[in-house]
Amino acid sequence: MKILIADDDLLSRRLLEKTLQRTGYDVVAVPDGSAAVAQICDPDGPRLALLDWEMPELDGPEVCRVIRGHKDLGYVYMILLTSKGLKTDVVAGLGAGADDYLTKPFDTEELKARLRTGQRILHLEGRLVEAREDLRFKATHDSLTSIFNRGVIMDLLGREVSRSRRESIPIAIVLCDLDHFKRVNDTHGHLVGDEVLKEISRRLLLSVRSYDYVGRFGGEEFLVILNNCPAGSTAGRAEEIRRMISSSAVQTNAGPLPIAISIGVHQTDNWGAATLEELLHEVDSALYAAKAAGRNCVKFAKPTDSVTAAVSTAIQLV
Repeated sequence: MKILIADDDLLSRRLLEKTLQRTGYDVVAVPDGSAAVAQICDPDGPRLALLDWEMPELDGPEVCRVIRGHKDLGYVYMILLTSKGLKTDVVAGLGAGADDYLTKPFDTEELKARLRTGQRILHLEGRLVEAREDLRFKATHDSLTSIFNRGVIMDLLGREVSRSRRESIPIAIVLCDLDHFKRVNDTHGHLVGDEVLKEISRRLLLSVRSYDYVGRFGGEEFLVILNNCPAGSTAGRAEEIRRMISSSAVQTNAGPLPIAISIGVHQTDNWGAATLEELLHEVDSALYAAKAAGRNCVKFAKPTDSVTAAVSTAIQLV
């Protein structure tokens, strides 16, 4: 593990560096508090730090205060090394954000023991961060396919529609539905159906750019948000998605299964004053039209009468 030593006394710094290197630490040694802050704030900076109380630039307690003020940093375990023995000094150091302290001259074995304590705390903190991120992922992603779940993709859709209207950035809403998926479940079972859903999700992600969004809308339906997608490009993008799904059979435990997808699309130049619910109704109608046209095709939404009326009224007012 990487450890920082910050001490303005060259001899003390070198002796401590050699001791910790023999113990197996990857040591970074600096002569003042400013250099200590710079090292700790580095993306690959040390998460264990031994800080001399009295240093140029910033003293040990001030380094602790600065580091604790950086909310985007991972946790850093900091030990103050000091000749100050008064309780008031110890309290002041811990109050500045230090985790522990050692009074000079200190016993080397005691220092090693306290550093092991710091490592255990950092390990525990790492496990807590992993658990938090795992919970966050499970709350925002579909448990089967690992793409965004319905709640998140709907929230993203609302945000992007608002942004599109506010900033005049073109986007397209793409609603996809697997053709004859019920037949897959009825013939081969739901486990094979799950294999198909996972593979289709993977292909959908491959068919879009890093700043587009893909989510499971429900069952075998998927919602795709194509950001910064001009109307002239939408048809080609939707057709690219359709080809990505149907170009090759999905490999499953029941053998290769040909899978096709029907797609409904809504693009920004047709939105008018429609609400999010109306937009979803329109794109769903376009998907239904694709199904009615024989499946495995792309159809575009048309504004409803209410939206057309709203647009006409706006034109008249102008």
